Amino acid sequence: KKWRETMKVLMTGNEAIARGAWEAGITVASAYPGTPSTEILENMEQYKEDVYCEWAPNEKVAVETAIGASVAGVRALAAQKHVGLNVAADPIFTVAYTGVTGGLVLVTADDPGMHSSQNEQDNRNYATAARLLMLNPADSSEAKEFTKLGFELSEKFDTPVLLHVTTRICHTKTAVELEDRKPVPHVPYQKNIKKFVATPANAKVLRVKLEERIAAMTEYSNTTPINRAEYFSTKIGVISAGVAYQYAREIFGEDASYLKLGM
Repeated sequence: KKWRETMKVLMTGNEAIARGAWEAGITVASAYPGTPSTEILENMEQYKEDVYCEWAPNEKVAVETAIGASVAGVRALAAQKHVGLNVAADPIFTVAYTGVTGGLVLVTADDPGMHSSQNEQDNRNYATAARLLMLNPADSSEAKEFTKLGFELSEKFDTPVLLHVTTRICHTKTAVELEDRKPVPHVPYQKNIKKFVATPANAKVLRVKLEERIAAMTEYSNTTPINRAEYFSTKIGVISAGVAYQYAREIFGEDASYLKLGM
């Protein structure tokens, strides 16, 4: 269904991620169910006329399906809860080296407080370890917009993007502005062994290119408006990201200033 640009609705973060992926023109979405990420793919189903959606047998297969779609030249998304990223870590660490063709967004839904999980690992550490660009939305509106931005940055910097959300972002509803889908042209597949086959001889070259991408992404992060300072009282300064920004604003209000990190 085509929505007018001015229409706003209440959406959970998971609904907003699905909406953002659709608006961004994705072609493939694969996921393995697990709270708090399950509803992302459940909500992609309504866009099945435009997007191939599948439940994968595990998170590694979901991520590899999305990687394959990206290599084939279309935008793709894979979603899992935080412990699922452990299962998918093998291909994720390597695709950080090879890069992408179509934009590739990998969603990790962390569960602080263990509402439905066996641990509360902090998957922001995966971004550091695998050297991925990571985005941290702080509400449903940002969840949609950062998903769309993730595909743009993935293609801009030739990198997979980790979209990091948590339980309260996934399941809390805030206002989201709906926009139309913007179709993205399919990039015809071209065989490129040196880029996509990470044998040691190729991977050593890709490692150098990875560092060049990190430098370019660092420069971008210093000017992007999704990293911003909000000045109020200068007695206290809070560095925050994601839902922690909302908690800090609720507690301190204008008795503190904030550095809000979206990337």
